[in-house]
Amino acid sequence: MSSSVTNRPTSLYGGQAGRRITVRDVAAAKERGERWPMVTAYDAMTARVFDEAGIPVLLVGDSAAMVVYGYDSTLPVSVDDLMPLTAAVVRGSSRAMVVADLPFGSYQSSPQQALETAARFMKEAGAHAVKLEGGRRVLPQVEALVSAGIPVMAHLGLTPQSVNTLGGYRVQGRGQSGDELMADAKDLEYAGAFSVVLECVPADLAERVTASLSIPTIGIGAGPGTDAQVLVWQDLMGLTASPAKFVKKYFDLAHEMDRAVRSFADEVSTGAFPAAEHSYR
Repeated sequence: MSSSVTNRPTSLYGGQAGRRITVRDVAAAKERGERWPMVTAYDAMTARVFDEAGIPVLLVGDSAAMVVYGYDSTLPVSVDDLMPLTAAVVRGSSRAMVVADLPFGSYQSSPQQALETAARFMKEAGAHAVKLEGGRRVLPQVEALVSAGIPVMAHLGLTPQSVNTLGGYRVQGRGQSGDELMADAKDLEYAGAFSVVLECVPADLAERVTASLSIPTIGIGAGPGTDAQVLVWQDLMGLTASPAKFVKKYFDLAHEMDRAVRSFADEVSTGAFPAAEHSYR
């Protein structure tokens, strides 16, 4: 049996691969009916924690605009902003596939622009795939990237880069627009996307889209019927003050960080830190 077969992970989440997760592994998980998690990461230390926990796909999202850079939307973040974050996540992980978001304005104008931007993320930052938003309007970009050997994760539903034309952060895909989203998903699959994120769409629509595609769907606010689920790590760890409805808080990290830094500050002010065991002789 060839090494390429023996090294294939038996499960996407938590499996042992001895190598990076690839699009073939993601496709195989869909065939097995395996559900898997994806989380965002923006630095080497958290990437290592998530990688060692068995998370198979790490997304360097344009959500960094808000959780790293402090903007109120994803629109201001640039390629130069995301490049070092992507490189850090790649260096901090050894098994997970690292997907880089293509930021607003870096791929929409033409397939050539998309290819130039994606090539930078692949060559300079070491990303293993890229993600872009939109349906039929970005099919030429998807086709160009896939033809060039760049795996593409698509993104439908609430596409934050289009928040101004969508009229805010609203559920997408209700009524007739659900048929349009279904058509977009099928077109993206045909164009070569290896997966598609479904954000803030009705659960029944997400389930139908998932059943209709041979590529995996990744839900965020799309109900339980998708092949995978993604959350921004600061949301699931409780750092976000007012998270969206679809967020489940798995830990109150904000409280624990507040407690720890207050303890440090109190010990510094009283002279209790540093003690002898924290000092050199």
